[in-house]
Amino acid sequence: MGKIKYYTEEGLKALKDELDHLMFVERKKISQQIAEARDKGDLSENVEYEAAKEQQGLLEVKITKLQELVYNARVLDESQLDTSKVFIFSSVKVKNKNINKEMTYTIVPETEADIKTMKISVSSPIAKGLLGKKIGDVVEIDVPAGKIILEILDISR
Repeated sequence: MGKIKYYTEEGLKALKDELDHLMFVERKKISQQIAEARDKGDLSENVEYEAAKEQQGLLEVKITKLQELVYNARVLDESQLDTSKVFIFSSVKVKNKNINKEMTYTIVPETEADIKTMKISVSSPIAKGLLGKKIGDVVEIDVPAGKIILEILDISR
């Protein structure tokens, strides 16, 4: 059994959509490629056939991994989470003391991270530094560019 991972409703839906696409669209395409390559004759020297079979193997591995993720996925009810401390799915408004700038991060599972929308992975240095902290706490976090000092201004869901 794999490790349980937590997702939002939309994160789990995206995972299931990708799995469906691989199983019902990509599998069919590869089967067609194999059939076409097989129709070309001698399989022992057929590079297209070998490439298609290799693609099929890689696809099946990816499908198996996604199936395991979906099987072990749990959806967190964000409304039931405590807002007095920073946890996964918290939106955290912070002030970067180094540059005197405010920003808001949302802490999400690795698979839902998107820096463009300020969704940071729960395993990122910033998220790890913020987890468990309260409004008013000041934290010093080691990041690849050095140390940053963040003050927690607000926590919401």
